Amino acid sequence: MNRFFEYTTNHPFLVTAAAILAVIAIVIELRQRARGSNSIGTADAVRLQNTGALLVDVREGKDYEAGHIIEARHIPAAEIASRAESLKKFKEKPVIVYCDGGFTSAAAARQLRAAGFNKVVTLSGGLNSWRQENLPLVKGAAKKDGKG
Repeated sequence: MNRFFEYTTNHPFLVTAAAILAVIAIVIELRQRARGSNSIGTADAVRLQNTGALLVDVREGKDYEAGHIIEARHIPAAEIASRAESLKKFKEKPVIVYCDGGFTSAAAARQLRAAGFNKVVTLSGGLNSWRQENLPLVKGAAKKDGKG
């Protein structure tokens, strides 16, 4: 213990920098947990989609029509809370929410969790990360029943 105190007195800048980095790491971790946002990468999203997960695109209609993930439902972020009831059969199934960059989808995922959905995750990096991985997109409007 004496060597630790000796080290801190001889290297105050290093100790201060280490303490600041530790505090920043703790704050980031606490904020992530407080948000309750579980995000997954594109590979996990494909795996979940192949096992029957619901994909929800929360972007605006024109963005959805310009290109969206296959079989994704379009529900704009502003309507997520009011239309959550239409998704009630997916309450116990995985639900993947995505937007362009991953920021809007975090708020939509929180609203779905508040509505009782247990397995809601967001696509890390949103549709931008999907495009970077050169994964397939489809174009066009949603079908009448709300499916993409």
